[in-house]
Amino acid sequence: MDTASRPEAPGGADIPVEGMTCASCVTHVEKAIRALPGVASVAVNLATGKAHVTATDPAALAAVPDAVERAGYAVPLADADYAIEGMTCASCVAHVEKAIRSVPGVTEVSVNLATNRAHVRHRAGLAADEAVRRAVDEAGYAAMRIGDLSRSADEGPEREIQSLRTRFVVAAALALPIFVLEMGGHAYAPLHHWVASIVDGATLQTLFFVLATLSVFGPGMSFHVTGLKRLARAAPDMNSLVSIGTLAAYGYSTLSVFAPAVLPPGTANAYFEAASVVIALVLLGRWLEALSRGRASHAIRRLVNLQPPTARVYRGGALAEIPVARIAVGDRIQVRPGERIPVDGMLAEGRSNVDESMVSGEPVPVSKGPGDPVVGGTINGTGSFEFVARRVGADTLLAQIVRLVESAQAAKLPVQALVDQVTGRFVPAIFVAAFLTFAAWWYAGPDPALSYALVNAVCVLIIACPCAMGLATPISIIVSTGRAAELGVLFRRGDALQTLGSAKVVAFDKTGTLTAGKPALTDLVAVPGFVRNDVLSAAASVEALSEHPLAAAIVAAARAEEIIPGSVSGFRAEPGFGASASVAGRQVAVGAARYMVKLGVDVSALEGEAATLAGRGRTTLYVAIDGRAAALLAVADPIRPQAAAAVARLHALGLRAAMITGDNARTAAAVAREIGIDTVVAEVLPAGKLEAIRRLRAEAGPVAFVGDGINDAPALAEADAGIAMGTGTDVAIESAQVVLVTPSPAGVVRAVELSRATMRNIMQNLFWAFAYNVALVPVAAGALYPFGGPLLSPVLAAGAMALSSVFVVSNALRLRRFGQEARTNEGATA
Repeated sequence: MDTASRPEAPGGADIPVEGMTCASCVTHVEKAIRALPGVASVAVNLATGKAHVTATDPAALAAVPDAVERAGYAVPLADADYAIEGMTCASCVAHVEKAIRSVPGVTEVSVNLATNRAHVRHRAGLAADEAVRRAVDEAGYAAMRIGDLSRSADEGPEREIQSLRTRFVVAAALALPIFVLEMGGHAYAPLHHWVASIVDGATLQTLFFVLATLSVFGPGMSFHVTGLKRLARAAPDMNSLVSIGTLAAYGYSTLSVFAPAVLPPGTANAYFEAASVVIALVLLGRWLEALSRGRASHAIRRLVNLQPPTARVYRGGALAEIPVARIAVGDRIQVRPGERIPVDGMLAEGRSNVDESMVSGEPVPVSKGPGDPVVGGTINGTGSFEFVARRVGADTLLAQIVRLVESAQAAKLPVQALVDQVTGRFVPAIFVAAFLTFAAWWYAGPDPALSYALVNAVCVLIIACPCAMGLATPISIIVSTGRAAELGVLFRRGDALQTLGSAKVVAFDKTGTLTAGKPALTDLVAVPGFVRNDVLSAAASVEALSEHPLAAAIVAAARAEEIIPGSVSGFRAEPGFGASASVAGRQVAVGAARYMVKLGVDVSALEGEAATLAGRGRTTLYVAIDGRAAALLAVADPIRPQAAAAVARLHALGLRAAMITGDNARTAAAVAREIGIDTVVAEVLPAGKLEAIRRLRAEAGPVAFVGDGINDAPALAEADAGIAMGTGTDVAIESAQVVLVTPSPAGVVRAVELSRATMRNIMQNLFWAFAYNVALVPVAAGALYPFGGPLLSPVLAAGAMALSSVFVVSNALRLRRFGQEARTNEGATA
């Protein structure tokens, strides 16, 4: 049988389907998928929650998610990261994004030139690695899936730096004799006469030809292989510009030396020095850029290297030194003075001071004793202790920080959208400009017109620098997010840098944010007929199941008085109101006054005492037992020491400070007066916090909200920039764009200042990148020559191009010094 007549083998995919609960769901999903044109077979498995689909047309597989959703079910999204090889400029980014976006199932692509990575969001079960790699390969690049282990510590960047260094050294060695003998002879006449006395012109040009050939097709070969391949695919990039420019100079020079008769009379001029020196200078720029990009990622590598390679762990009753990767949850680990803590855990025996500055940004060592948490990667002081591992591997705080920083670095800011539009058309526009330059000089230029036309066209090709435009935004994001991690500020999304920097109002939750979140019970006023200890026992029983800091104060007070809580059933928490449960057969409710109103409990007998306590800055709660008011509780939550200073710094930055809290108005006003808050919104539910944020946004502009609890999650999501305290609940952290490792209001100021510094840095980079190209491309084309201005040589054009991207990266690296003076002052004060 003729194999050419066989139909193409169908493609298959196992696609997860969410929302199926019974056999009829399976039937509905199968029916929806089977109706798609090109689907050969479909089998849906309820137990695995997946649909195995085979299709003769890849487009049919891409249509499956929409068909499933129309049937009332869903195909979840998944994320993947790829290392991309071969990208050199912003045009490459556009080409790779276009290639990956064409893969069926891909919904979102973000390619980062500074990290040479692609973040791909796709429908689960579709967009297989093989399809992505094939699409990238067909675009002229290479892609490799990045695993989860040591993602930032790979050897790829180091290999690139070493390769570029070697190629530059070889190119420089080949170009230097041509440059010295050719250009030096023009600048210094005795050198020209000395060279002419020992070697004739033809021999010298032949020597130049040999050296230039070795340079252009040796260290410069990658420009031609990559650039011409992409030019053939109608997707030219920076390599294409360098390749065409150097090949044009080299080819014209070769004809001038060996076949001058084919050129118009008087135009046979050799430019071997241009071809060879351009190769050397471009490689120098690439090498310096790679070095700078490596420094930009220094923070990530530093974080990865914080974890020690081994640890001393008790195994079989004896200490054994084992690799950190083999530590399991529950292992008991010994840490000696000066050593790094390998994983997260709970201190079990001993005491010490631990330097946590590398993950928290706080310069003062923290005292640790039995029961205190310890964090992997931090440095033990002079004491020795043992701790029990609680989180290992990818679950440690250090691993989570690395993932958050990498995620933020892969993001694109809104300002990048315009840059992408420009760079996507930049290289083709430069080719058009070079062609027009060549045509204009050949038609209207002075003799030898062909030589002028060639040199100026080559200058246009060489001087254009899309690299600087492509690096302007991502390199600043890499440096700033890495520096932020060192200061204890984690940007979960890179675009938070832009939104936080533009905020006009910073709104704080009170409890756990401006206050320490560790309140203490100060007063318990029992209603006649109720016994104080019985009320406290009932209230502590309910609050033991709550996550609110005020609940912890009540539980701690009961524990301190050795009051035993009762058995609890039917616990129910109502964010913004309170909590209730059945305790030893009695219905107990604990919460704010509005909770009592909602439950229909009369608390009028306690309102006078509540007003007095609130005026003294206390937070008041009520306890109701079996529908009757039983007691008034008063809790004091100390204000964080840095709160007033942080609010003052926000005012100095021109920001308005607000407080949005569910606490009573008197308590909120007392706290606001003490720390200098401008606007107070008190006694609001979670939904009221949303409305308060919207109102502040309408009055003043973009709003950043800082919170830490479950009841803050909606407000964190609604705000233009949500900032969560790292000690807060998982729900709050997941809703935020920025996470503070330590619960200090000073971290909010750091985050705002760094965001503004980053946006200034990005704007400087973009101004330079665009101004450079707008100003120098016309100069390279000879636009100033008719007015008595200069003409550029390709060598100068190559030097300017190399320095352009180096300038952008070097400017971004200045962000690594952000906050150093402040940190030094904090340490001195401490």
